[in-house]
Amino acid sequence: MSDVSDDSADVGVLAWHEDGRWNVQTLDDPGDISEVLDALKSKRVNGGTFALIAIDDEFFIVARTLGALTQMMISDVTYANEYDIASDLIDMLDLPMPEDDDESQPGGDVDLLADHGMSAMELETLSADEELFPDEQIEAIAWRLGFGEQFSELLA
Repeated sequence: MSDVSDDSADVGVLAWHEDGRWNVQTLDDPGDISEVLDALKSKRVNGGTFALIAIDDEFFIVARTLGALTQMMISDVTYANEYDIASDLIDMLDLPMPEDDDESQPGGDVDLLADHGMSAMELETLSADEELFPDEQIEAIAWRLGFGEQFSELLA
């Protein structure tokens, strides 16, 4: 498998809530899941840390650490056949590798944002929205979680 991703098309943002406000920073290499996990774990804050990642114009990933717990989801598991980061994530989540004829569907911990007001159903609906590009989908998540303004400013 080759990674058809062009790194310049990948967007990754790390966000954490500390001292009553949201902090955001870009991820150095959003196309490498182990780099993303290292960045998540480097921030030790009470409310946890989020990573919102858009890969090309194809799919997005949300990851979260809270203490020793790490949760991750992907908006479309079928990209595991085309992208290394998606395949690595499927392996980490111990999900079955999708078949070529499988339908698009999210996978992983789709309820990972429920305690921040975004239900699994809402995240699944956003994942299936074909009118939005993945960077727009993760921006919608950022707004829903409360750091949309910081997210938009960071990527402007």
